[in-house]
Amino acid sequence: MDVQKSKRIHAFTNDDVLSDFDAVKLSELLKNKEISVSEIVQASIDRAKKVNPQLNAIVSECFENALIQPKFSINRTFSGIPFFFKDNIDYAGLPSLHGSKAIKHNDINKNPKLSQQLLDQGFIVLGKSTLPEFGLNASTEFKDGLATINPWHSDYSCGASSGGSAALVAAGVVPIAHANDGGGSIRIPAACCGLVGLKPSRGRTLDSDASKVLPINIISEGVVTRSVRDTAYFFAEMEKSFSNPKLAKIGLIKHASKRKLRIGLVTQSITGTVDQETTETLYQTAQLLEGLGHHITEYKLPISTGFVDDFSHYWGMLAFMLQHLGKQAFGQGFDAKELDHLTLGLSNLYKNNFYKTPAFLYCLKKVQTDYMNIFNHYDVLLSPVVAHTTPKLGYLSPQLPFDELFERIQNFVTFTPIQNIAGAPAMSIPMGITQIDGLPISMQISANVGDEKTLIELAYAIEEAQPWRKIYD
Repeated sequence: MDVQKSKRIHAFTNDDVLSDFDAVKLSELLKNKEISVSEIVQASIDRAKKVNPQLNAIVSECFENALIQPKFSINRTFSGIPFFFKDNIDYAGLPSLHGSKAIKHNDINKNPKLSQQLLDQGFIVLGKSTLPEFGLNASTEFKDGLATINPWHSDYSCGASSGGSAALVAAGVVPIAHANDGGGSIRIPAACCGLVGLKPSRGRTLDSDASKVLPINIISEGVVTRSVRDTAYFFAEMEKSFSNPKLAKIGLIKHASKRKLRIGLVTQSITGTVDQETTETLYQTAQLLEGLGHHITEYKLPISTGFVDDFSHYWGMLAFMLQHLGKQAFGQGFDAKELDHLTLGLSNLYKNNFYKTPAFLYCLKKVQTDYMNIFNHYDVLLSPVVAHTTPKLGYLSPQLPFDELFERIQNFVTFTPIQNIAGAPAMSIPMGITQIDGLPISMQISANVGDEKTLIELAYAIEEAQPWRKIYD
């Protein structure tokens, strides 16, 4: 057997109703009564039981409840589609542990508005997926040495913070799963696992309770999927529950546009580091887009290296709040002594630089305007998602000394935080594969605030021109 394939973990089979269908296709089969909700749910549960012991992607499950959910009419695209919540969003009946040993017990008895907006789509919830502690790391690894595995190669990271959701979708357990993004947490795991991951504009969906208290709301809610179509339908359906009057509606996009775009090619990260395979895939993607008739010019982001420090201090401020306000947020059982090296190191970073808070908040808010001005001249930016190919497990482990780990994260995650600060949409799409270990290499397309439509249309065109590789091929 090929060494690459022997390291893959997936549950795809033609022997159940899921096959390799995306969620929209499964919905069509349901509406035509060719398959039933119970068949889909049971198939997903069986697949989860098969691969999760290796993947370690599920924190808690509610399989029995999923099988006995009340009957409902198939009147929404995702009615009856199996689904996992990421474990930093509350869902009644399951605890919210946020990937942290510091939270001992956290019963959830009520669905917040965001969770209800997702549930209104008709999803059947099977459980909650893994994330690193409070979503702060770029790899879904933990202080006790456990990790969520990349289905494409068991020696590698699945990315983070929505790593469990990405692993479950990539492995074929479900076609779509919840994800959210505060610095790349939809796009990075999507990139590592060969998925589609769209971080929407700020305010595109209802906000989580956590995001409402942030000085700058960097958190966006979404999903990871295996098809552009599923992502397009998801945001169209979410708009039926909530539509932000400050943003142009996306609507239901079913195909590519014929519009020819001005695309800025971003070849250098803020820190200046991009590896060879990632760079080659970037230029190959640019060549493909030129072949589709788009106008490509190289572009240097007007963002200084100071952004790295400013965002790091903001990141540290969030960790500081978690450490010192954890009991108020998560109950008296919260134990700050159980926090991992990354959370404590970030908190300490902020403590040593707290006097810079007004300055870094000012600079970060200014980035929003600078970023939006880019799109006076371009329609889309094309860049890598991350600065180098997916790292092996252990490279971003929270067991590492903080300084070493943090430097590695900063040099890996250099393209994604900008859109979180700007509140702009950005999308990860799988465009290549590493030569040695067969891991996905993904590119990011990003647009102006509120312009998800352009990204989805462009992603449709790319997917049609160069269909994504299949994990089982």
